Amino acid sequence: MSASFGPVARVALLSPHFAALSYALPGYLPDGAFFVGQRVAVPLSKGLRVGLITAFAERDAGAEYALKSVLWPLDRERLLPEACLEIAVELARRQGDQVGRILAGMLPAGLRASQMRIRFFGQGRPCEKRLKDLAALSVEELADLGRLWTAGRVDIRRSGKNPLDAEVCLLASDPPWPVRPAALAQSAMLEYLLEHGPRTRRKLGEALGPGAPATIATLARRGLVLLRPADAFEPESLNAGQDDAAGTPPPAPAFPAILEDDGAAFVLTPEQRAVFTPLSDALKSDKAETRLLYGITGSGKTAVYLELARECLSLGKSVLLLAPEVALAMKLRADANVLPQTLIPETRRLLFHGYQSPNAREAAFRALCVKDTGPWLVTGTRSALLLPLSNIGLIVLDEEHDASFKQDEGLTYQAKEVAWFRAGREGALLLLGSATPDVKSFYAARQGLIPLHTLDRRVGGGALPTVELVPLSKESGSDVPLAPESMAALQDAVSRGEQAVILLNRRGYAPLMYCLSCNAVTKCPDCDIALAYHKGRERLVCHYCGWSTPYPSPCSGCGSLRFLPMGEGTEKLEEGLGAHLPPGTGVLRLDRDSTRRTGRMEEILSAFARKEASVLVGTQMLSKGHHFPDVTLAIVADADLGLNLPDYRAAERTFQLLVQSAGRAGRGLKPGRVLIQTRDPGHYCWRYVKNADYQGFFEREIALRRQRGYPPFVRLALIRISHDMRRDNGPEAVMALGASLRKTAGTLGVTLLGPAPAPLPFLKGRRRWHCLLKGTDWPPLRALYAEAQRLNANGFLRLGLDLDPVNML
Repeated sequence: MSASFGPVARVALLSPHFAALSYALPGYLPDGAFFVGQRVAVPLSKGLRVGLITAFAERDAGAEYALKSVLWPLDRERLLPEACLEIAVELARRQGDQVGRILAGMLPAGLRASQMRIRFFGQGRPCEKRLKDLAALSVEELADLGRLWTAGRVDIRRSGKNPLDAEVCLLASDPPWPVRPAALAQSAMLEYLLEHGPRTRRKLGEALGPGAPATIATLARRGLVLLRPADAFEPESLNAGQDDAAGTPPPAPAFPAILEDDGAAFVLTPEQRAVFTPLSDALKSDKAETRLLYGITGSGKTAVYLELARECLSLGKSVLLLAPEVALAMKLRADANVLPQTLIPETRRLLFHGYQSPNAREAAFRALCVKDTGPWLVTGTRSALLLPLSNIGLIVLDEEHDASFKQDEGLTYQAKEVAWFRAGREGALLLLGSATPDVKSFYAARQGLIPLHTLDRRVGGGALPTVELVPLSKESGSDVPLAPESMAALQDAVSRGEQAVILLNRRGYAPLMYCLSCNAVTKCPDCDIALAYHKGRERLVCHYCGWSTPYPSPCSGCGSLRFLPMGEGTEKLEEGLGAHLPPGTGVLRLDRDSTRRTGRMEEILSAFARKEASVLVGTQMLSKGHHFPDVTLAIVADADLGLNLPDYRAAERTFQLLVQSAGRAGRGLKPGRVLIQTRDPGHYCWRYVKNADYQGFFEREIALRRQRGYPPFVRLALIRISHDMRRDNGPEAVMALGASLRKTAGTLGVTLLGPAPAPLPFLKGRRRWHCLLKGTDWPPLRALYAEAQRLNANGFLRLGLDLDPVNML
């Protein structure tokens, strides 16, 4: 169906190839039926696609071409508010990408689907049509249905669900599982669920083949998996928060509350009150403000956040409380939920993050689209910034320095930039908080661009823990990666009934598996990276693409079964501690592997908070945000990990990780002690870590960056290039692209380094290259990337632009 005149809708497609196309508005519906931010069904080639209207324009009356018409609207009210649409347009501009691809990353999967049914209520029985049925109707028939739409006698719903989507399958226990080695299908399904989380029967069938239903039945009968209704299923730890709004009491937090017992109000210390007062004034000013809260570990930054949130909600404005990781977001939510609903009765509360089920994310998205629901208190991770939340008064980014606030896969964005954009659009207060701020944020504060607020004393007057360096010998001779001094301190703390945390930022049992026959390390066939041994799963696993193989298996090089696990991971540390601690001493592990099963993260943290275990071993998941008053000892088992990575932020990240980890000790009445194990005790970083001297570290780091030309003194971008590793002419094409870009870079005033092989040169079957760009402003960097896209018009190479990259690997 086509039209030759009238208004034109600019529609961004929400599926590949994500183009922005122009469509005429159909004559069988009034123009008022269409609006910006609305989903519509549009014809494309011989099919139908779902798109979103981004703008309208008047068509030139003299144009000699005909436009196809929009088939039908899919929303009666605006789905995406103007602020979210502006974010999508800005991100597309920054990334040199299609607006449709950005919108597809923002919208839950169910809102991008084209399997819709429209039910029309006329004089007789209701008439239900699929979208493709509408495309076959005549103009006259569509006009009749259009009159029903105008009268509001229409209901839009998703097409009937596939019966295989009605149930969700999830793990009932952690590995190792009692499965025979020959039961390959059962092992494959259990591994898939462990790696990907709960999945519907349909998803499991698509991933594992036609034998999946029989395997599910067998595993369910043996009690190794659980089946739950999909509509009712939402893991307790991933609850979207709708029950809170409906009046169900929130779960008790696993940690001591920061409110008075009666919940009447926050009790701020004089120092916290001195910080809160100017922040409160900024909140009430109705002007966009960005502030940095620098507070040492244990200084009570969370209490300031929540007192500001209470005040913002009382003003009738919504609040976004964001953390870099799900565990920290859940702790923020637990702290916020201690605030009685009776104090702010109109507030609705919601938890949102990327690990929730598609149904929960869509329900949250739709709930926020409803007008006049009063203020919302939304807690979550970076993706919550893309929700259609309106009337925002306060945005808090806790642990603002954390690299997890940058998403560098799929929809690429920096949460701090999106938060700044939203705060500016809403006239809100953006508060960045950290004990170890991003060097760039602190530099901006030093330059007077961001007002700085400081908390330099722990609540209750407690002192920061003492920090000691423990040199590691080349050969420890121990089955655990702890020096004798560290082990003695651990045994002493446990004997006194105190608790300890041990950080080892390497998961699994051993990072390498060495063949004793051919002297080769087992590697991933798709990534050419060493496979890590996971003893509980009895598998060798690639930590980059997820490929795995059973262990033991014959060596791919020589067929031998003689292997030696090399190095230590958290799993081996947890196992080895049992031989060195008194019998019955509880040891828990917190890492990505131990928390895969639904609800397991809360179980571990709650058990440790209840002192069911004396020692908690983990990766960087336990380094920040958690409050355990009885922890008096923190040990960093291998502080050198990450210090020498090919990344200009390596020292900064190590400093932040260790200061945050040290902050877990001595948060109660007892003094804390921190032991940092290192093979390089002379490194300059340790001097500042020992004294928790952030400002001293900042001065040293900013001088190095000024000297070497790194942010904040330049703009940095990374063009990521990859091609199929089986293509012999791939490197030649990369070098040719680089030679052409160097010519253009000079005219744009951009310094181009590379292309060079990426530090991880092979991933997921692709060979990877990096081009590092340095410039004085962003537009020239984007222009050079646009030139790269033009030169790669045939798509032989896969290109991606990462502005201000945080992952240099």
